[in-house]
Amino acid sequence: MSTNAVDQQDTKPENDAEVHASIHDETIGHGNTPAAWTCVLIMMAGALVSSIGFVIASWLWFLIGLGVMVVGLIVGFAMRKAGYGVGGSKLKNSGH
Repeated sequence: MSTNAVDQQDTKPENDAEVHASIHDETIGHGNTPAAWTCVLIMMAGALVSSIGFVIASWLWFLIGLGVMVVGLIVGFAMRKAGYGVGGSKLKNSGH
């Protein structure tokens, strides 16, 4: 038994609506932005190229796919810095 049991308070919500509200009251910023989508799409294309290169046993295509994935990260980072990420200056909303 914990010695801190006395310090812990029972702060359970009173009803289901309060539980739902407490779960969704924080902004999580999960990246629904042009920067995030562009980054993910480029990286998915790179993963496809890399996967095909792996299956056909071509180191060249495998490495090209890895390079495309790195380019996707760089493009996403650059777009975020340019204001197209969550809370960016080029967006009207916060990305949600």
